[in-house]
Amino acid sequence: MTGSEEPPSFRLAYVPGVTPDKWVRIWNERLPDVPLSLTQVSAAEAGGVLLDGGADAGLVRLPVDRTVLSAIPLYTETTVVVVPKDHLVTAVDEVAVEDLSDEIVLHPLDDVLGWERLPGRPALERPATTADAVELVAAGVGVLVVPLSLARLHHRKDLTYRTVTDAPESGVALSWPEEAHTDLVEDFIGIVRGRTVNSTRGRRPAPAESKAERTGAAARRGAAAGKPAGGGARRGSNNAKGGRRGKPRRR
Repeated sequence: MTGSEEPPSFRLAYVPGVTPDKWVRIWNERLPDVPLSLTQVSAAEAGGVLLDGGADAGLVRLPVDRTVLSAIPLYTETTVVVVPKDHLVTAVDEVAVEDLSDEIVLHPLDDVLGWERLPGRPALERPATTADAVELVAAGVGVLVVPLSLARLHHRKDLTYRTVTDAPESGVALSWPEEAHTDLVEDFIGIVRGRTVNSTRGRRPAPAESKAERTGAAARRGAAAGKPAGGGARRGSNNAKGGRRGKPRRR
């Protein structure tokens, strides 16, 4: 490697609610010479960051544009409703969307659930972010329906949540640009899929030697050992028909 070449590195983008710590730890154990840097991006920005070269891969929310991005779905999150701790919803373990029909359901601009029709009654304005919506829930303005990881991310002591059984769900995927499927991307794919450290799946194999290359290599090894390249038969060895050279025995 010349002095002008940069050492290899890997840049991973991730969206709020996703926790990449376990995979990063395994990466650092397996590839200690390849530093991994993390960048948090919003769910809406993730695809653009990958396509613009701002990251080598990303832990993003589905859907993604499959015409330009590859994606491996990893898991689908439970959807919950965030409410004050003294809310009537807390009397049960789970609710249906219909149970929220009388509630003001906040719909932040960074919503990741992709509602076709938002349940309940709309608020006068849409909060700019999920964090802002959580503040409004704490103030008693309404309730908020989000993936479980976002409810945990924005946890407050005065709020709790319950599962919504029939709400849209949010899937999380590992994604990267179609044209940038590098060996390091494949290494990270192996980590999130639980492959062992010795697995070579997905790596491009070394090109196989041609017959001429194998013959040439054998010739060089034979010459170094003082033997003919073709490995010819020694004198006294059996002939093609199985007979032994030499005088016939007398009876």
